[in-house]
Amino acid sequence: MSKGKSIHALIILMFTQFISGGVTNTKGIVLDQVEQDLGLDLSQFGLVVLIYQLGFTLASVFIGYYTDKKGLRTMTIIGAIIMGLGFFGTGFAPNITFFLGFYMIVGFGLGAVGVTSNAIVPIAYPNIQGKMFNYAMGVYGLGMVLFPQILNYMFQFASWRYFYAAIGVVLILVIFYVTTVNFPDGRSEGMNLKAFIPMLKDIQFIFLMFFLIFEVSAEVAFTNFFPSYLKSLDLGGMSEASKEDLVANILSIFSIFFMIGRLLAGYLTRYLNERSILIFFSLGSVIMIGISFIFATSIPYLFAAAGFFFSTLFPTATAFGTQLSKTGGAALGLIYIAAGIGGGLAGYIVGFFSEQFGMAGGFFIVFIFLVLMFITALLMNSNKSSQQQAKDAEA
Repeated sequence: MSKGKSIHALIILMFTQFISGGVTNTKGIVLDQVEQDLGLDLSQFGLVVLIYQLGFTLASVFIGYYTDKKGLRTMTIIGAIIMGLGFFGTGFAPNITFFLGFYMIVGFGLGAVGVTSNAIVPIAYPNIQGKMFNYAMGVYGLGMVLFPQILNYMFQFASWRYFYAAIGVVLILVIFYVTTVNFPDGRSEGMNLKAFIPMLKDIQFIFLMFFLIFEVSAEVAFTNFFPSYLKSLDLGGMSEASKEDLVANILSIFSIFFMIGRLLAGYLTRYLNERSILIFFSLGSVIMIGISFIFATSIPYLFAAAGFFFSTLFPTATAFGTQLSKTGGAALGLIYIAAGIGGGLAGYIVGFFSEQFGMAGGFFIVFIFLVLMFITALLMNSNKSSQQQAKDAEA
């Protein structure tokens, strides 16, 4: 591929990762504002998260399939259009019904752009894929760090509506950029649905899917419900504005720990296998969140350290799964489906329990998700995988 196409591919990859990281880490902050603006109750709050994750999961399946058929340029433009419409519609939604509908489109658009941007890497940088994915994760983390601070500053003079509308405007520029530059026009690996069958018969892959369901449930519940949970606590008479600053700071520090953990995990893989890393970081997340709940009102910043232990769980579990399967593309399909189920369940379950037992009771479900995740990690062992045994026999 020509140098010009590679540069354009890199710009789109980094931009989409930056936006995705930022939006993912500010959903909770925005939804907390929407709760006040549109009268969102806690059960509807959970429904919003479910709707978003449903859109994201559908995009992972459908856009992944059509990227193989229609090519990267076409599907990147379509993904940007969908996401732009979602952000514009969400920003100007007059009531909860419209907000829910457009928020699903936001989730679908983010999922679509995520799939196409990741598909760029093996086409534009076939010989340095690992390096480019690491760069992408770094920019994703940068978005996670900066967006809460940007949003918190913006709330001093503008509402969440302008934040989403501004992203929609930027996406118009992305569409113009992709349509006019010398953009890579390759096609990604197709999804082989038949390859799902042996994976679904492998108990180790089933354990992996449950691990991902619990892990994503915990992570989605934390990032979406933490702002409302913290603001529901009595923090020594702290004002509402001060609590908003505290939320933004904790989420930004959480993201810094998240990036540090990702970088460290790259070195740990030289010395430890995926199972050992998953067990260690799962146990660490259980302990860290447990301690944070105990000292929530006196040392709320402890929650930020959980970012370190959350950081490597999803990518390491993804590596565990793709190594088990002979077909990495199909494995990724099931991994994203499990992630979507986990994210959707998190919103519904935490929203329901928050409505029944208050914000503190609902948010404590995060700890339960983490305990279940840790138990599942103990059950995971690639040496007991039927697919791994078949691959070893062929070798």
